Formats: sequence, C-alpha cells, structure tokens
Amino acid sequence: MEALGVVLLFLAYFVGALPLGSWIVRRLSGTDPRLASAYNLGLESALKRVGAKPLLAAFFADFLKGYLAVYLLTGFGPPWTFGAAVLAYLGHLYPFAFLAPPTPLRGRGAGVLLGILAGLSQGGLGTLYALVPLAVALFVYAASGYAALASLSLALTLALVAAALALDPLSKALAWALFLLALWRYKENLGRILEGTEPKLGRPLPLPDERTAVCAFMIHPLTPEDLWQSPRFRWARPLYERGLLPKGWIERLAERFRPMKVGEIRGVQTADGREIRCHLISAPLLPHQIVGRPELAVTRAIQGARLASELGATVFGLGAFWSVVGEKGTRVQAAVPEIQVTNGGALTAGTVRAAIPRILERFERQGKEPKRATAAVVGATGVVAFGIARQIAPHFGRVILIARDPERLEKIATSLKKNLARKGAGTEVVAATDYARLREADLIFTATSDPEPVILPEHVKEGAWIYDEGVPPDVHPAVKRVPGVRVIPGGVVRLPGKARSTLDLHFGGPDLVPACLAETMILAAEEAFDRKSLGGATKSENIAYFVERAEALGFEILD
Repeated sequence: MEALGVVLLFLAYFVGALPLGSWIVRRLSGTDPRLASAYNLGLESALKRVGAKPLLAAFFADFLKGYLAVYLLTGFGPPWTFGAAVLAYLGHLYPFAFLAPPTPLRGRGAGVLLGILAGLSQGGLGTLYALVPLAVALFVYAASGYAALASLSLALTLALVAAALALDPLSKALAWALFLLALWRYKENLGRILEGTEPKLGRPLPLPDERTAVCAFMIHPLTPEDLWQSPRFRWARPLYERGLLPKGWIERLAERFRPMKVGEIRGVQTADGREIRCHLISAPLLPHQIVGRPELAVTRAIQGARLASELGATVFGLGAFWSVVGEKGTRVQAAVPEIQVTNGGALTAGTVRAAIPRILERFERQGKEPKRATAAVVGATGVVAFGIARQIAPHFGRVILIARDPERLEKIATSLKKNLARKGAGTEVVAATDYARLREADLIFTATSDPEPVILPEHVKEGAWIYDEGVPPDVHPAVKRVPGVRVIPGGVVRLPGKARSTLDLHFGGPDLVPACLAETMILAAEEAFDRKSLGGATKSENIAYFVERAEALGFEILD
C-alpha cells in the first residue's frame, strides 16, 4: 500500500507539472502565455489582452490538476494528501524541462491552490474546514483588490486551519511548507504592492494602444544606499548601518536576485496629447559587479527584457551600465526578439550635440577665447566621447584626449587629426593616459563607463568647466570645491507633462531623466523601431531624428 502511495506522490508532481494553462492560452488565443500572465498584468489587463475564454479555461485546467493530484491520494488520508498538495504545487512552479515550454513560465498558480484546497476537502480537512481559507481569500481580494494577497491568504489560512485541527505533525508541517512555497513565489508581487506598482482590481495596467505607449527601462543601484529606496529592501538598512550586514554579503545576495519591477514613471504627456508609461526594472547589481561579471550582467539584462515584455512594454531600454554589456544590447535583442531593445545611445549623443554649442557660447561670454584655450575629452575611446571630440576640436587651439587603452587611444587620435586636416583646422591633438594632464584644460568633457569617479580635485585647475556625461558621474563631488570650477551634468532631459518617478533617479528632479531613458520613451511613442540604438555604432540620421522628435513631443534637453 505504501509503495503505491509513493508512486501516486510522484504522479501528483507530474500532474502539477503539466503546463495545461500554457497550452490552452497559446492554442485558444495565439498569444505567448508569458505575455498574458494575470499576475504581471493584472486580471483586467490580461482579459483585455487574450479574452475571457482562454483565461477561464486555463484557470479551470490549473484548478483541475491541483484537485486531481490531491484526489489521487484521498484513500490514504493525511499526511499523504498534504504531501500530494505540496508536490503538485511544486510541479506547477518548477516543472521538468521536457514538460515546460521553451521559456519556463513564472505562473504563481492561484488555480492550482484552489484545486488543492478542493482536493483536501475530500481527504485531509473536510468540506467545512476547507471553506474557511476560501472565504478568507475572497474577503481579502474584495477588501484589497490584490489577487496575490488573496492567493497568499488562502495558503496561510489553510496552514493555520491545519495547525488548529487534530492532525499529525507531518501534515501540519506540509501545510506550512505549501504556504512558504506560495510566499516565495509571490515575493515579487508583494514587493510591488509595497512600492504601489502592483495592478489591482479596478486599476488595470494600461496596455499599448493608439493613445498610450508602454515601455520599460532597466536601472541599477549606484551605491548600497540606492537599495533602500525600495520598500522591499528597506528593512535591511538598519542592519547595514550597524555593520551587522556587511557590504560583501549584500553583493553576494544581490547576484542571486532576478530582475524585478521596482517603480514606475507616470504622468508623461506628450505635446500631441499621448501618454507614455514606463516600468522601472532592476536587478540589484552595483556598477563594479556588472563590470566584473559581464556574463551574469547579460543574463540579468535578458531576464529583464523578458519581464518587460510580460508587463506589456513594446520597448526595453538599457540604462547606465546595462547599456554597455552584451555588445551594447545586441545580445539582449537576439535573446528576446519579441520586444524592441535600445541602449539609448542616439539621443545621448544628440543631447551632447545640442548642448555643446550653448556651452561654447557661454564659455566665450565669460571672456574665454576657445582658439586660445585647451579642451580635454575623457574616455575618448568611447563612442559618445569621441563624438564630442570631433565636434569640439575645430573650435579649440588644443585638444587633449584621455583614455586608459594607449593602443586604441592612438588610433582615435590619428583619426581625429585626419578629420581636422580635411577641415583645414589647425587644432593640436594630444593623446594621454595620465589624468594629471587635465590640469592643462580650461574646458573638460567626460563620458566614461567607469563605476567610480575618474576626475578628482587634483586633476583640475581653478576656473575649469567640466561637462560630465558619465553615469555614474565621472566627477568626484569634491571637485566642486575647487575655486571657480563649474560642473555641468550632461545627458539630462526634462519629461513633458506632469511626469514623476516613484524612485529618485539622481538626475535632479522627479521629471528629469537620462537621455537614454527619454529615447526609450520616444521610441515607444513613435514606434520608429528601425532607429533603435544597438551595438557601438550610432547613425547620424538617428541622432538627428531623436533630437527632432524630442523637441516635437515636448522633451526638453538640458545643459
């Protein structure tokens, strides 16, 4: 008899692992089930995307497999039925690869939990006691509007009822194991509830339509302090400040987190009356971790793109250090072809082009003649920085190119000299790897991908101007204390409408964002997907296009 029970337990796992809901949604609607998840989009948005029939059929199939898996063991009684419940739910959450679709689903299994409860009513709890978790779940859903809370309350109440009944200790432990599985699986939804970004009943998540564009943008913390912005991590801040949670532990733990939605940008209204919604997605890797573990960073960026697609975004932007991994977004796009990916390089370069003439004009109004001055470009081997060098070089008597790779730097310097010769400019070009040479510069432009500040107080002379395009900033805060030094943040765009972010993006205000994020929004609104920025090269016509569309839609480039 026990041997048969063990066989049936294995069968319960296999029943739970059957991707019935996935098959049904794909067959009835022709939609990728990952893009129709009610637990990412909310019930109302999911219904709008695929229709009621496929979703109800998928829900019933999940209910049925949960019920059947437990019902198979009803003749054995508890703890066998509770064991079947745990294994069925485990199978649904983590199916064997040959049973799952090519990309594993991230379904939370509310239907499976209800089916399990129905099965336990036949063997393990009894009908009357099984109604208690159901009643609590319905009350929580009606009171809160959150399906995730309702599902968790069902699992929690089931564990509490089992603990109160005269059941054997193993059955009670298994009931709590079922709740802990559900808690782990719903952790992302709980985090979004804390942050105020989880879809709820009556407040559906907007899907792309003719008047609303939806995009997503991937960010990362610049310092451990940024981790505490999210309510889901804020509890750990006192432990970190007291030294009870070392930075090394935080970093190792952060490497295990998949990308998650951590915020939204709302209230963006273009000049022609359209709305743009942006999901903020993050994997909590610090800059040096992204640089130090590029393959992990690419994996997280790919996972972030898939999450963005599930959330209904049409465009996924890579911000800060995410934009430099995976061949500047090329590998991410190849791995997730169902969503458009951009590294935002075109508008970033465009903001520089737009800002430089105004900076030079103000520079001259201060009584400084560019032809008699020295300019420096830091990070000159990068695409953006070299573009700056080409633009400013004809206006100055001397230009110093600074970078760490001497071989690439020499090639860049040679290319710039040839370009200047064709234009008949007599600018002297100097290539250097020593940042001390910056003390010769009256005007410094910097755009590196370094995770730490590269320009320190000892590198600049009094009265120098610095245009900082780096994210994180290339200029150390202490540089501002050098007499007469002016630091100008670059690549900043003011959003149209009454825009606000649920997170502080560190660009000076709730409606100020980096140019790469603004490009993501414009791309989503205009659907000019052939102009997205991928790889190291950026076409001049695309730069001009995004600058023109930014102005037309009400985006203001700051300098």
